[in-house]
Amino acid sequence: MSDDTKKQLQAQLWNIANTLRGKMGADEFRDYILGFIFYKYLSERMHLFADEILKHDGIQFDFIDETTKKGRELLAAIQEEAIERLGYFLKPSELFHKIAEKGARKTDNFILEDLTAVLKHIEASTMGHASEDDFEGLFEDLDLGSSKLGKTESQKNELIAKVLAHLDKIDFRLADTETDVLGDAYEYLIGQFASGAGKKAGEFYTPQEVSTILAKIVTTGKKKLKSVYDPTCGSGSLLLRVAKEVDDVGSFYGQEMNPTTYNLARMNMILHGVHYQRFDLKNEDTLEHPAPEHADLRFEAIVANPPFSANWSASPILENDDRFSPYGRLAPKTKADFAFVQHMVHHLAPGATMACVLPHGVLFRGGAEGHIRKYLIEDCNYLDAVIGLPANIFFGTGIPTCILVLKKQRKNPDDILFIDASQGFEKVGNQNYLRPEDIERIVSTYRKRESIAKFSHVADRSEVMENDYNLNIPRYVDTFDAEESVDLDEVAEKLTAVEKEMGDTDKVIAGFCEELGIKAPF
Repeated sequence: MSDDTKKQLQAQLWNIANTLRGKMGADEFRDYILGFIFYKYLSERMHLFADEILKHDGIQFDFIDETTKKGRELLAAIQEEAIERLGYFLKPSELFHKIAEKGARKTDNFILEDLTAVLKHIEASTMGHASEDDFEGLFEDLDLGSSKLGKTESQKNELIAKVLAHLDKIDFRLADTETDVLGDAYEYLIGQFASGAGKKAGEFYTPQEVSTILAKIVTTGKKKLKSVYDPTCGSGSLLLRVAKEVDDVGSFYGQEMNPTTYNLARMNMILHGVHYQRFDLKNEDTLEHPAPEHADLRFEAIVANPPFSANWSASPILENDDRFSPYGRLAPKTKADFAFVQHMVHHLAPGATMACVLPHGVLFRGGAEGHIRKYLIEDCNYLDAVIGLPANIFFGTGIPTCILVLKKQRKNPDDILFIDASQGFEKVGNQNYLRPEDIERIVSTYRKRESIAKFSHVADRSEVMENDYNLNIPRYVDTFDAEESVDLDEVAEKLTAVEKEMGDTDKVIAGFCEELGIKAPF
């Protein structure tokens, strides 16, 4: 699959998304267009699956007559296999192209009720089965009765029918199992929505460049992962990015407190071909209500981009929580950054790696945060690396950020690597972007663990202790550019020469003034 073909699909989907753009905000039309794309994906996947089952009978799935006894028997058999293999079921009359075709008619083209029923039936088909939790409420954000789609039912129907008709013309190439064209396009759309969603973008999206760094760090030296976990998984993009760096990931785990974003994450997983039995995502507040199903699990890789300096309860009850009790202090109520770190460390398996993005303040703020830093470095010796990133690379905030890398059973227990990558970026408009060469330099330096002038420094742990556990990167990586030395004797000679030249010029001017019979100006 060529890059041009991928870009063409991305452009087609973005143009269709813009059909809705004039009607509502970026975060709202995102939910509609991504939901419809997901419905089309489920439909085409069902169609391909059923046609493969029926191939030896010479029957095509969408030609089965649902009103006959034979047709119903065939569908019952297909449904049983589909629920087991795919996790859901659609009847031929519920396929995306059937609904789109009806909406494109000149008469008898009202599809809102049909579409609502189909989306509910997809969820209902999973009830009582292993896939129920992964499909429950997936389409609840697609409010087909919203006034933002139109003032009248006819206007709403016309808009939705138009979007479905455009989508129906696009080939998602699901039969091509060698490439993930649709998955890449879906990620592209999520990124586009994030760039236009302002501060809300941070709720569901980590810039792909940052995701790549985190993913490459936690997969260093590994070809397979038993498990990967993101306690603030957003749209799930970071988890999926990790999967691209290894040959196989056994299971994906995550938690997300925003219901809409949680739905988006589950769609993203399924759409990328992750079987429903291989991911376990939960919808709750990670710090206050960690998923009971994850309580005893320890993960081989952990990645996260938690909300920066979020508020949390810091309730005294949590002082007895196994995640926080060893430290003797809780993160401040107005800055939950280290609470997320403590949560992740708790779930980190021996020999595993975690990498998370945090605001720079975690490196040097005192009080409880200073106490927690000291415990992680001196008592646990988990801190492996600190990486400073450029400012203004996250949507919705311009603050500089850093990556903390922590490990249990570190291979380099006597030192901590500091990298100052704050100056390596390209500015595009108002946003800064990490270039491929910037990403490569960061990852390569981390893996080689080397000191590079004005970029990185392998600090002995005693050096960090001498700095009272302050991790502010300029304390370890000297990026100061000394000004060029000045030769004062040379400057004096030049000044003398200039003074002589000015004196000669004054004499010439005085001569002209005398000839003209006027007073010299000096």
